[in-house]
Amino acid sequence: MAYTPDEYTDLVTSTLRHLERNTWADIVVDNQRHIALPQILQKKRVEFGSGYGHQFNVRFFSNNSARNVKLSETDSPTTADTQKTGDIPWRHTECHWALEGRIISMNRAPSRLVSLLETSRVDAMTDLAEKMEDNFWQKPSSASDDTSPFGVPSWVVYNSGSDGFTGGNPASFPQTGAGNLDSDVYTRFKNWSYNYSRIDKADLIRGWREAATKTEFHPPVEGSFSNMGNNYGYFTNYTVLGQLEELLESQNSNLGSDIASQDGATKFRRSPVVWVPWMDNNAAGLLSDAGVTDPIYGLNFSVFRVAFLSGEYMRTTKVQPHPLHHRQLVQYTDCTYNFFVNDRRRNFVLSK
Repeated sequence: MAYTPDEYTDLVTSTLRHLERNTWADIVVDNQRHIALPQILQKKRVEFGSGYGHQFNVRFFSNNSARNVKLSETDSPTTADTQKTGDIPWRHTECHWALEGRIISMNRAPSRLVSLLETSRVDAMTDLAEKMEDNFWQKPSSASDDTSPFGVPSWVVYNSGSDGFTGGNPASFPQTGAGNLDSDVYTRFKNWSYNYSRIDKADLIRGWREAATKTEFHPPVEGSFSNMGNNYGYFTNYTVLGQLEELLESQNSNLGSDIASQDGATKFRRSPVVWVPWMDNNAAGLLSDAGVTDPIYGLNFSVFRVAFLSGEYMRTTKVQPHPLHHRQLVQYTDCTYNFFVNDRRRNFVLSK
């Protein structure tokens, strides 16, 4: 009678299966990729400040001093207040890992298969990446929400009723506006919004081109501006990206034998169109939070910024005993920061 190895009792009793060491398959996260922590929150891309919040200056008005004159015409110099100050509060995000000291003692060679210290650290930082993704693509639920950072929908607002520079105050701040700058008072502090019906060149692409053109401002004179330059990123869900890839294939008559030759190659004005898995996995939340369906966000990272409190960028504590459990070791990573936009006109959202 023939036996398989699993059925041979002595073999099962006396022999272990081959065990992989120091590696594991990480299948915890639902998002295939993350935008916020690995890209937007890189240390070289953020700025640092002090105080109990972060503020920024915006010039909304002009002295209107330029005029055409005759020779020897009488001068009439004037002065005017031209700037306003926006501000954001700090928000705080943390993660941690904890292990009982005796568990660490047990998790040693030669019995150790994987390092529990390493898996715990990776688990904590993965949780941080997931939370930062939530924070970046969402806004506070209300004006009384004092823990959520001011993510994209706080600054780039969709207006389903009118196209153009119509993205006004977010629902979370209907009276004060984003950054405490009321866009009903300071009407230039509005982003571009466009409502499309079809993903084709006559609708979505045409509206996208207009949005990108009319939000690309270039100051006519040089100055100490904090928003010089244009550095756009385009972000959408798979529903939109998949149809854009099909649209790209339809205009290319030389595709060769690759049935998906344009996958991952979609660009708008030579910049990649980035798929955001969070939008697919949180479509209902994004709809209720920002009022958008199948959106494309055009974010100008010359003006869409992240500010950290100095010394509080991914600040990691020493490994130390827990105060209530003397054998349990714990380590925290803390961030004190917030997102802000000092020129909302240079950002846009397209939505169905």
